[in-house]
Amino acid sequence: MSTATKTVKGGEWLIKQSLPAETFTPEEFNEEQVMIRDMCNQFLDSEIYPNLERIDNLEPGLMKSLVEKAGEQGLLATSFPEEYGGLGKDFVTSTIINEYLGAGHSFSVAIAAHTGIGTLPILYFGTPEQKAKYIPKLITGEWAGAYGLTEPNSGSDALSAKLLPN
Repeated sequence: MSTATKTVKGGEWLIKQSLPAETFTPEEFNEEQVMIRDMCNQFLDSEIYPNLERIDNLEPGLMKSLVEKAGEQGLLATSFPEEYGGLGKDFVTSTIINEYLGAGHSFSVAIAAHTGIGTLPILYFGTPEQKAKYIPKLITGEWAGAYGLTEPNSGSDALSAKLLPN
């Protein structure tokens, strides 16, 4: 399986031509990726689907415990370097986890928010001290990742935020 070497910005993949060599399919998953896919499916079958009603009823503490269980299995650590306790896996492997856990109803939203907007920005933009302090506990599910944003004149549109004069 080949992986793309060019960096795609934002949603430009929607409007730019892609090459077959930049595309991956389940038939190309390596043995480890197949095992990870199967682990995601087993997690949904054992932990999420039997609890959908409880999840939908917002049972206190349930989502937190499910995120912790996902963390115990390494499902929150895929994209993170080993130096922070992560698995240091490639983009395709991270995408497999996102895609297969994506079938988990509102659990998938919690996981996506936790990793995508609650934890990855620390990896990308945090100081070494912030990374060392937060990432290990976020990728185990011990701590919950979140994102809060409101800016004058742009609301929750982070890219439209502007520095205001004093």
